[in-house]
Amino acid sequence: MNKIKIGLSMGDPNGVGLEIILTVFEDKALYKLITPILFAPKNTVEFQKKHFKKQIKLNFVNDINHINEGLLNVFEIPDHNFKTNFGVQCKKAGSLSLDSLSKSVEAIKNQVVDVLVTAPINKKSIQSDKFKFPGHTDYLNKNFDGQKLMFMISDELKIALVTDHIPIDKISSMVSKDIIISKINQVQTSLKNDFGIVEPKIAILGMNPHCGDDGVIGNEDDTIIKPCICETRKNKINVDGPFAADSFFGAEKHKKYDAIIAIYHDQGLIPFKTLSFGKGVNFTGGLNLVRTSPDHGTAFDIAGQGVACPTSYKSAILESIKIYKNRN
Repeated sequence: MNKIKIGLSMGDPNGVGLEIILTVFEDKALYKLITPILFAPKNTVEFQKKHFKKQIKLNFVNDINHINEGLLNVFEIPDHNFKTNFGVQCKKAGSLSLDSLSKSVEAIKNQVVDVLVTAPINKKSIQSDKFKFPGHTDYLNKNFDGQKLMFMISDELKIALVTDHIPIDKISSMVSKDIIISKINQVQTSLKNDFGIVEPKIAILGMNPHCGDDGVIGNEDDTIIKPCICETRKNKINVDGPFAADSFFGAEKHKKYDAIIAIYHDQGLIPFKTLSFGKGVNFTGGLNLVRTSPDHGTAFDIAGQGVACPTSYKSAILESIKIYKNRN
């Protein structure tokens, strides 16, 4: 197999995205596995390379045919006179992060790159007439075939979400039998196709405290989730639950399963980041592309200081390679 071409969006240029990208690709061993193509303005990349005193060699191109397999390639996009201002939220930075993302999406649609690894965006700065989404996942869902699955993964833990970036007061109206069954099927398919697990074991968490205590604290677990488990088991999907979320991870029950399905964002992300922060990866399953990202945000509080940890971003690259190879 030829080396995988990885498209890299730069994220918000006032955050830690470019810092971790430049740091990760100082590791020359990566070039034996992949050919990276970063979509970013030349002036911005050169400024940050100098600011962080990086010795990495860059190959600036305006034509994908001129990429160098042994270097970090930078496909140049216009900078619109942008000046980096670390840690500051601004519309121009958001606009550049969208330009980088849209160019990388265009490249994967045109089969110029094989997979996409995104650096963190600022969800407020990026909002515009062209981007009215709560994050990367919904934007990609609009641009690619399939149905999104937000899947947080690490070597020890995989947590998928039924609902992701929606307000807490909207969750109950978004949970239905059709959605739960769809997510169970998606997780089953992803575990097989993306991770090579032949007979997956899946757990699903309850929606209400203590799974509703037999209807005393809500009846969704009894009327929605339990019937979905019964129905999917008829299709030979090995899924258990619902489990009370407050004790599931403390009792280490997660170690018995290949993946856990959480009903809402914080129910899944709090245990995931507690157990895997800095090593975890955000994987967008369910779509006809491979996209990963680090498990953290723009980190404006430390941007520009040269202390951002690149571990999660490097894990995102390595996971994208594994998933791509599994799919192919």
